[in-house]
Amino acid sequence: MSRGVSIWLDVLRVVATFVVVLSHWAYPRFTGTNYAFLRDWNVGSDAVILFFVMSGCVIAYAADRDQTAGQFAFNRMTRLMTVMVPALILTLAFDAIGTRIDSNAYPHGFYQELPLGEFLLRGLSFSNEWSAFERVRLGTNGPLWSLSYEAAYYALFGIALFMKGAARIALLLAVCLVVGVNVLILMPAWLLGVALWRRLRNGNALSLSRPTGWALAIGGPALYLFGQIAGLPELLAAQTATALDVADARMVLGFSDEFLWNGLIGLCAVAHVAGVAVLNPKTVPATKAIRWLAGATFSIYVTHYPALHLLDATLPEIWARDLVLLLGAVVVGLVFAHFFERPVTQFRTWFKRVLGTVVLGPKALRRPS
Repeated sequence: MSRGVSIWLDVLRVVATFVVVLSHWAYPRFTGTNYAFLRDWNVGSDAVILFFVMSGCVIAYAADRDQTAGQFAFNRMTRLMTVMVPALILTLAFDAIGTRIDSNAYPHGFYQELPLGEFLLRGLSFSNEWSAFERVRLGTNGPLWSLSYEAAYYALFGIALFMKGAARIALLLAVCLVVGVNVLILMPAWLLGVALWRRLRNGNALSLSRPTGWALAIGGPALYLFGQIAGLPELLAAQTATALDVADARMVLGFSDEFLWNGLIGLCAVAHVAGVAVLNPKTVPATKAIRWLAGATFSIYVTHYPALHLLDATLPEIWARDLVLLLGAVVVGLVFAHFFERPVTQFRTWFKRVLGTVVLGPKALRRPS
């Protein structure tokens, strides 16, 4: 992966993260109707699909680097768990404090109280959106739905890549049955990211001309905007609801209710990144700041919603309250990243030492290398 593409993926991660945060901050219960246009365009959900495309690309790249099933599984699990475990604890703590201060800030539909054991089991297994079990919301942390999808995609991709024969087919079918249709119908966007990496790795995209690169880089976002202006998301959602014979497709498909539109977003995103790969920018302004922010996007994503609810419950009606809500939620994520997301390499070293102790015994760690 070229440096230019790598940096641009970080730019997209930062943009997508802040679009999600702004989309949630724009809910009327937080900021009134001042920013209702962000809700009308449903840009937060669209940004999650951009995450899926980038995830597919980066995970396929990482799998090539990992080379073995064990290394792939270890890196994926540590990446998820080093952030997910503290995020669940933070959600529990923030929700417990906030509901005691102002329960009205935790309306039904945006907050689901679960027994502690169920909360931790469903969160740590990433099964909160899998159809083999009842769908649940983990407290106020609704955005964790996408991690339930991502974990399933990692598992399916790893099985398909590293296993062979009948065992691979059997395990793929078993995982598909457990995670269900809702998760699977958004996987094409993720797989588009995988396909993108394969083309980048093989140099196919880089053989295109620069005018074609510009056309792809600009055309992808332009087509997305055109679809929004033309009302395509609403049209496709209505057709989906009609086909399912329901008033709202979300009643059946949950967060996958716009899967047709989401597939088109995936194509637009792939076209854009492929175009950037052709252009291969050597420098990007503020690269250090972009890299630093990108290193906290996962943390901001998994903490901002509980933070918004807690701040909404505790902040008085002060001047610039909306801005304080927004900045406060982002700062929580940045602090969280400092302790949990950025030190992932150190966590992995520690986990390997612990695993070595358990498997080989304490003396193994003292043997000379």
